[in-house]
This record gives sequence, C-alpha cells and structure tokens, in this order.
Amino acid sequence: MEKSELRKQIRTLKRGLTLEEKTLRSEPILQRVEALKAFREAQVVLLYWSMDDEVQTHAFIDRWHGVKQVLLPCVDGDHLRLRPYTGRDCMRAGEQFGIGEPVGEEFTELEKIDMIVVPGVAFDRALGRMGRGRGFYDRLLSTTPHAFKVGVAFDFQLVPHVPIEPHDCLMDAVATESELIMR
Repeated sequence: MEKSELRKQIRTLKRGLTLEEKTLRSEPILQRVEALKAFREAQVVLLYWSMDDEVQTHAFIDRWHGVKQVLLPCVDGDHLRLRPYTGRDCMRAGEQFGIGEPVGEEFTELEKIDMIVVPGVAFDRALGRMGRGRGFYDRLLSTTPHAFKVGVAFDFQLVPHVPIEPHDCLMDAVATESELIMR
C-alpha cells in the first residue's frame, strides 16, 4: 500500500475513536514503555506532547517529569529543537502546528538522550515506522543513533508492511495496546 493511502486509512480509524477512548487505550501502551529496561535505566527521555489523534502522553509526561529529565520537541522550520519539560506552566502553543511546546533553553547535548518515545502513523513488525510525511523525526533520529527508540501506537496502527525509504530510521521496539515488539 502506498504511504498516502495508508495515512488516509489510519486517519479514518483514528477518527472513529473519541479522545477519551484514545486516552484509555494509551495507558497499556505506556505501561509497556515503563516496563522496558531501557526506560527504567534512562535518565534523559525524549517524549512528545500528544495531539488529539496520537497515543496520549500528557499524564505520562507529568508522571515522569522530575523523576527523569523529560525533553519535548519544538518545531523550528523543518527541524525539531528539544527543550526540557519543567511542568505545565512551561508549555505554549507551537507556532507552526499549535502543538504544546515547552519554552526555555534548547537542549543540545543529544548524546545524553537515553530513550526516545516516537509517535507515528503506522509501524510494522520489522520495526519500520511511517510518520506524517515531513521527516521531522527521521532527521532527529539520525542524530541520536545511541538512544533506544520505541514507537508507540494503537493496535490498528500496526500494519503488515510500512513502506520505508533509505533515510527512515528503524525502531528498537514498538509498543501497542496488546503487545511489545523488540529487536
């Protein structure tokens, strides 16, 4: 299936869920992330401030900030800049997409990132990932090869095959509502 068709199919399935249903379905996914040895040992974790159609991370971020150093991405042109999350008071709507982004100093010590929790439109069992098509995460992930990368998705986002290109970064694990797939 082509990327555009797959994105359309997943978007339709996401629209069939209320935000409350997505929030409830997100809990077992994030519990799988918490159970990972890589997460338990991580000191610096890059998460994402979820949009309404993604695995919901707001409560997860609040639960772990202060225990671990939590970073969130901020869109800057075609790139993601990282900033520490210091609580809900540090958040503002991002300029490009209106996604919540922290204000403050940019975090530039990418080698210190132990784990990255990655959203996506679709994932497959070969740990391939398809994003929204702008390449934000692929560019970021290529600069953090040492970090453990876990994709998070609802069960219906796990598909037989994700079309990938040479620049696409594979995940180290994918967590869904019902399973954890690892290398």
